[in-house]
Amino acid sequence: MVNLGKVLTAMATPFKADMSVDWKRVEELADYLVKNGSEGLVVHGTTGESPTLTHEEEYELYRVVKKAVGGKCKIIAGTGSNSTATSVKSTREAEKIGVDGIMIVVPYYNKPSPEGLFQHYKTISESTGLPIIIYNIPGRTGINMTPETTARIAADCKNVVGLKDAAGSLDQTSATRQLCPKEFTIWSGDDSLTLPMMSVGAVGVISVASHIVGKEIAQMVNAYHAGDVKKATEIHLRLMPIFKVLFITSNPSPVKYALELIGQPAGKPRLPLVEPSDKEKEAIKKVLKDLNLV
Repeated sequence: MVNLGKVLTAMATPFKADMSVDWKRVEELADYLVKNGSEGLVVHGTTGESPTLTHEEEYELYRVVKKAVGGKCKIIAGTGSNSTATSVKSTREAEKIGVDGIMIVVPYYNKPSPEGLFQHYKTISESTGLPIIIYNIPGRTGINMTPETTARIAADCKNVVGLKDAAGSLDQTSATRQLCPKEFTIWSGDDSLTLPMMSVGAVGVISVASHIVGKEIAQMVNAYHAGDVKKATEIHLRLMPIFKVLFITSNPSPVKYALELIGQPAGKPRLPLVEPSDKEKEAIKKVLKDLNLV
């Protein structure tokens, strides 16, 4: 079984005022996350604003994060695209750079059939020796990877080792757990569902909120695995307000604002995303104050 960790952070990409990547802050943020509960970092994913990064920036992110914290945690490269050929190219580049695994989002916009999804992942799988995590997020891709398709890919592609499950359905998570091999790892893709998803077979979370409460999320996950469900539930309920408020508008705008408030600035999001509204900022600030984080 490939162990990529139980608590991974979907890392934000820090930008300067001119909206170029702030490479110094990339290093500092990666180091901060590793010191605060993250066993792995997913770089160039949704939270990393992958849609607005160039391929040159993408590859440099992998290099910089690997150099900064590669000996301390797992580095997972978000090399997925809605073009299979582009995903293969990015995956090969990431493998050359020396990342520990890749995450491939379900192809967005072009709405492939189940057979198309299978062929997409099979082709990428055959192009690399790296472990692959499927990323199913129907709210962003416009298509839901069914448990049956996930299981088919897992059975045929031996280096497809797990799933980031952001479908938001415990029934679907349960079916995926039933159909896939026991060594196939499932991570929650929604912070608010991590605890309930662990009860039906998820191992942990690929998290956004871990930018702000990483140690607490690690405590929750570890408590659950140690059999202390009461303690895990207490932590889950205490953190629910931050799990929710960080999605008050499109991710990663809220978490970037929250990072600024706790002294870990990551700049503004690139267009077409914008900062949270004044009302949204107040809501984020209130939750952080209530949790004694600011």
